[in-house]
Amino acid sequence: MGTNRPATTRVPSGKLVALADAAAEFSVCTKTIRRRIADGTVTGYKVGRVIRVDLEELRRALVIKIPTAR
Repeated sequence: MGTNRPATTRVPSGKLVALADAAAEFSVCTKTIRRRIADGTVTGYKVGRVIRVDLEELRRALVIKIPTAR
């Protein structure tokens, strides 16, 4: 029987966390993280029935340094 899994799966380098935990870590809504998964900015991983994200990948995507004038 066939499966819906891709032929190759990239193993995440960081810690995988649930969307709710990731949203709490960055003080954003889970919808924000789902949008980043949908637009391809962040990779989502389905582990059982739960979608998880790599916390370090999410940090690189969401946290942007704002330049200051000197």
